[in-house]
Amino acid sequence: MTEQDQNKTKKQVPLRLSKTLFDELSAWAQDDFRSLNGQIEYLLTEAVRKRRKKDV
Repeated sequence: MTEQDQNKTKKQVPLRLSKTLFDELSAWAQDDFRSLNGQIEYLLTEAVRKRRKKDV
């Protein structure tokens, strides 16, 4: 399996959030025209990208 194929493979992860955090993320996702899942994935991807930049 190539790296590109691995990036397309999605893993399911159970996630527990407080109601407050869930509501905040849901509103933010709606503002950005994303699903809640898409918003969480976007935020995590950005956090990892920023961390990689910092470590270089």
